[in-house]
Amino acid sequence: MFRSFYYFIRLLVLQRDIIWSMAKREIAHQYMGSLLGFVWTFVHPVILVLVFWVIFSLGFRVQPSENAPFVVWLTCGMAAWFVFADMVNGSVGAVIHNANLIKKTLFHSQILPIVKIVAALITHGIFLVVLLVLILFHRLPFDWCYLQFVYYLLALTVLALGIGWMGASLTVFIRDVSQVAGVFVQIGFWATPIFWSPEMMPEGIRDYVWLNPMAYVVQGYRDSFIYFVPFWERPVEGIYFWCVAGALFVLGALVFKRLKPHFADVL
Repeated sequence: MFRSFYYFIRLLVLQRDIIWSMAKREIAHQYMGSLLGFVWTFVHPVILVLVFWVIFSLGFRVQPSENAPFVVWLTCGMAAWFVFADMVNGSVGAVIHNANLIKKTLFHSQILPIVKIVAALITHGIFLVVLLVLILFHRLPFDWCYLQFVYYLLALTVLALGIGWMGASLTVFIRDVSQVAGVFVQIGFWATPIFWSPEMMPEGIRDYVWLNPMAYVVQGYRDSFIYFVPFWERPVEGIYFWCVAGALFVLGALVFKRLKPHFADVL
């Protein structure tokens, strides 16, 4: 089983050029026919941040801990969550939306969720540019900890890919899986400390917040860009996250590999 899993993963490296080419085509297809085209990748995150900032900062007057500028604090959490949500939502429907490719004998369908993930990463880069502009505007200090966001981005990508592989393969046989995944993403949006801080919760509930693996990533983005806390200073949360993410990654790959031979018959 280990050898089979190894070849399954190794194939992804060999197909990296195809993955990159399909991801660029995916981005171009999203804005095909629009007047502004790729400019929309800047407009969407700016509008999202502006709307939520007005609602939660000016309306509800929510303030994060340690007196960080709320708009920067909020954007850190939103950047992490929205790339994760884009990865999961895109990956789950990747196989059924490319049925014509699945029926080609030589096409390796396990790359389809990864194409969605790479496309989401390209868009995520724009969100990070918005975040950096806000940091400069508020004259916040720079630190080497900025670089560790790459670690947290890798972490959420591993988590999303495991979920994506599992969801994409199951959706072929049970179409409701994609709808269920969308519901869970919506619930997770509010269950993850994006607009609220874990310190706001009662002490008896606070520890349960960290059972959500994305809470670790969202806090990690803030540790990288605001609080400058190295990831190794959260060992317990890190070990728990990688146990969950690693288990889902392996399980998702195995489920996809097991169901893959039957895709063409169902589609």
